[in-house]
Amino acid sequence: MAVCMVAMMMMMMMTEAAAMPKGGGQSRHSLKAHRKTSDGAVVETIPLQLDTSFLVPSKPIRPLENVSISPWTYNNTHDDSLFPPALAEARCLLDGCLDSEGQEDLSLKSRPIMRQVMLLRRVRSTGAGPGAEHSYHFRLESRIIAVGCTCVRPIVQRQE
Repeated sequence: MAVCMVAMMMMMMMTEAAAMPKGGGQSRHSLKAHRKTSDGAVVETIPLQLDTSFLVPSKPIRPLENVSISPWTYNNTHDDSLFPPALAEARCLLDGCLDSEGQEDLSLKSRPIMRQVMLLRRVRSTGAGPGAEHSYHFRLESRIIAVGCTCVRPIVQRQE
């Protein structure tokens, strides 16, 4: 998960860098394509190159999902049209939380921790030029996923 987040941040930074011309001259990335969609929205296309040499290898950490008082498991999905193609979403294993003896305490509740992630979706480009049938671009998408679970006190509203 950490590697995916680092990759996404690097891609976002490189997109910003690709949009800026290099000092003193024309950048090879300075050619931006603008077009309008059928609903009238203007779409700006910026070339993106991902250099994986910038990625920092992740360090192994203790898996929290197994030692938490609100344990969870991951549901893994794979979609080749997305970058990153693999996405892990947490699912809480208990309704309650574990007490100090390891027994489920239903006076507390396990709830997912939600996080917005940015993904790139590979989309076939439309065009009449030669090789257009093999031309693709990436569209930035936002998705809200569960990244873990936490233990909370239930909300109790007293009526008088």
